[in-house]
Amino acid sequence: MELIFEKSIKERKGLRLPKCDVPQAKDISGRYKREDPAQLPEVSELDVVRHFTRLSRMNFSVDTHFYPLGSCTMKYNPKFTENITKLPGFSQLHPLLPQLLLGGMFTQGALEVLYNVERLLAEITGMSEITTEPLAGAHGELTGMMLVAAYHRDKGSRKKYVIVPDSSHGTNPASAAIAGYQTISIPTDKNGVMDFEEYKSKINPEVAGLMLTCPNTAGIFNSQIKQICSLAHRNDALVYYDGANLNAILGKVRPGDIGFDIVHLNLHKTFATPHGGGGPGSGPVGVREDLAQFLPVPKVIKRPDGTYALEEDRPKSIGRIASFYGNFDVLLKTYAYILLLGKDGLIEASEKAVLNANYIRVKLKKYYDLAYDRICMHECVFSAVRQLAKGVHALDIAKALIDKKFHPPTIYFPLIVKEAMMVEPTETESKDTLDRFIKAMREIAELSQNSPEAVKSTPLNTDVSRPDETKAARELNLRWIP
Repeated sequence: MELIFEKSIKERKGLRLPKCDVPQAKDISGRYKREDPAQLPEVSELDVVRHFTRLSRMNFSVDTHFYPLGSCTMKYNPKFTENITKLPGFSQLHPLLPQLLLGGMFTQGALEVLYNVERLLAEITGMSEITTEPLAGAHGELTGMMLVAAYHRDKGSRKKYVIVPDSSHGTNPASAAIAGYQTISIPTDKNGVMDFEEYKSKINPEVAGLMLTCPNTAGIFNSQIKQICSLAHRNDALVYYDGANLNAILGKVRPGDIGFDIVHLNLHKTFATPHGGGGPGSGPVGVREDLAQFLPVPKVIKRPDGTYALEEDRPKSIGRIASFYGNFDVLLKTYAYILLLGKDGLIEASEKAVLNANYIRVKLKKYYDLAYDRICMHECVFSAVRQLAKGVHALDIAKALIDKKFHPPTIYFPLIVKEAMMVEPTETESKDTLDRFIKAMREIAELSQNSPEAVKSTPLNTDVSRPDETKAARELNLRWIP
């Protein structure tokens, strides 16, 4: 497809500026003027509309296709939350206003939203206090590890290590390292969870904390979680909950009730904010009561007279970790989403996410190997090892799905599963959609068996078939050069 610049025709116009009706300012000094005319495309309004309409139709999106994409959910989110964030009372509010003298009284509504979101998330997670500041999941992880460090520093403890299972998200060990800790990796056992015996052999008084995702990236809930937390606490280690998969247990289990000390949430994943293209995110962190003194500032408080304010005076706080008070739009969408669904609605969403994943797991287990053949939570992980015997990789299956109008699932993650394909259907997809996806996966499995080269040549119905992904990553060429 031609670029908009390549469609340019000299002196074709799409806009005519009105005649200037104010006095012309003194001419700008020559040193501020560009030497050459700007290379802008000369196109009509119709050229522009058709160009970008065609581009939009080439796009795969969750509004047009099923995204069985695990890791960081691309689920469909209700549009009403977008309208909420457009309300002038929120969208036109300047973030500095509550920090100005008496400005807080003009922002009571926004401060109340932040306060109420904190209380709702505290109730959902079983934590005592919440900070809404972290701007993404990984930012929440780092905040959590900074809180671990602050806790031990305050006690005068010098600890060296953080335990991280090998099934963790890749950002876990990175966050622990940035916070100043060395990491200890624990392997996954045959049941798909952290090897408990190996964990027992590695936990010791020099361990500052344990980072655990539950259910983990294989979609498995660890039934030994209470023993794991208890063992950590006996060594004065804090247990950190990576909440990337909280949507599997909403309303069923509260991390705080089973022993976790620190929790981060991916609001953009669990509570109604589209996350395509890497943003916007939000990763609030919750803590048990005695850790609240270390949370970032400012903190929204509710005064005895019922008004809201920002509190800065927290001597043991880890300080500011982000501009202002977090990603307010995402927090606002979360608030609206939770209020709309209520407790029963959140539980139902969680149950449907788990049901959908297990429906796909059972229907496809004859055609693809399961990494762990047991009931899963919100996602199931297949392996393409069986297809690899015919030379077909997980990548080839992903490409073949595109021809069948489905976005590929996450592949090659988690890293502990060879030729991994992680399928996360989410709670919003209907049985009809899941059946069409299952049918497509079955057809690809059969084609892999009977005509593997046909699978390896897909996709055939896209504008770009098989880009050199290594070259594209290493030799980025995104700028138009005349």
